[in-house]
Amino acid sequence: MPQSNAKLVGKLALETEFGPFLGDTRIRLLEAIDRHGSISQAAKAVPLSYKAAWDALDAMNNLAEEPLVVRTTGGKHGGGTVLTDYGRKIIGLFRAMEQEYQDALDRLTERMDEVQSGDMRKFQSMMRRLSMKTSARNQFVGKIVGLREGDVDFEVRIRLEADHEVVAVITRESAETLELAIGKEVFAFVKASSPVLITDPALKITARNQLWGEVVQIHDGPVNSEVTLALSGGKSVTAVVTKNSIENLGLAPGVKACAVFKASSVILAVYA
Repeated sequence: MPQSNAKLVGKLALETEFGPFLGDTRIRLLEAIDRHGSISQAAKAVPLSYKAAWDALDAMNNLAEEPLVVRTTGGKHGGGTVLTDYGRKIIGLFRAMEQEYQDALDRLTERMDEVQSGDMRKFQSMMRRLSMKTSARNQFVGKIVGLREGDVDFEVRIRLEADHEVVAVITRESAETLELAIGKEVFAFVKASSPVLITDPALKITARNQLWGEVVQIHDGPVNSEVTLALSGGKSVTAVVTKNSIENLGLAPGVKACAVFKASSVILAVYA
């Protein structure tokens, strides 16, 4: 198609370097929650599967400075999911940025006749590289509050919120490459297969990371299930455990549990 007939139309996506934070689908999900006050109805309106909607909300709350949505219990209709004031502000800012983004694309369209086809291909290739994603189910962001240097490894403490920290152990080379320092913001990734769930507070364990929360979702599979714990402050952590373990621990929505994982299971990343 001749460039003079081309028009650039895009959807704004706000991403970390290792995965999406906000995009059109997630914004529409937040808007639907504001309208319906129900995750199931909002998921149908987008449309998304119920599980995909929960996963998206957990990811957004984990990466946001404040919760975008909160879960409510009890009440006349038995509880639901409510958009926070901060969530409404994020929607408004996103829609304003989206309009600015489209205006910029419109201006670029007017100049496409001046752009060489080779340059456009390089630009497209660069955009694909910037769309890198991670398969890690648990994605957290926080600031470094502690660094302990060893002969080979570095121990890094990341404050997620007032009540929770994550500890990572990485090599000296990795610490130097990431240029880690107290106060620096980092991303912490933990695969859902890494955490082990416990329910006994008196149990003594050696794992450095112990995130206590309340079971809010259990997605059953034929052998294993995904269990999501809601942490204080609106964040969450998900673990993959066997169905036998769920039965043995008596896990169900509302039950207190702890996600335990080794410091070596945490992968760190920073903005370049």
